[in-house]
Amino acid sequence: QVQLVESGGGLVQAGGSLRLSCLASGRIFSIHTMGWFRQAPGKEREFVAGIRWSGGTTYYGDFVKGRFTISRDNAKNTVALQMNSLDPEDTAVYYCAADVDPLYIGSYLLLRAYDYWGQGTQVTVSS
Repeated sequence: QVQLVESGGGLVQAGGSLRLSCLASGRIFSIHTMGWFRQAPGKEREFVAGIRWSGGTTYYGDFVKGRFTISRDNAKNTVALQMNSLDPEDTAVYYCAADVDPLYIGSYLLLRAYDYWGQGTQVTVSS
């Protein structure tokens, strides 16, 4: 089992920045990839960014366009998402996710790549 707890969400004005953090606990050694997704009201959950727990390879959703940066701190068991130049369309609940399946073959941009999910943290960007 892996437990994930997000923090850092809140209200910010357009053009501002927020830094989300995800703390992982439990069977940390089994984590292969960590990801951030978001879900706005009435929309499907979409991929934001991902990072390999070992090696640090990163993946980003097309809409990120250089505004967001994902990073990890293996010593602290945390993954962060630095979000800059925020837009009201970035308003959503942001979820942290972990992949622990060593046999998974496929895209890490897909929800089905991930086995554990956090409760989410609300990000609201005002215009």
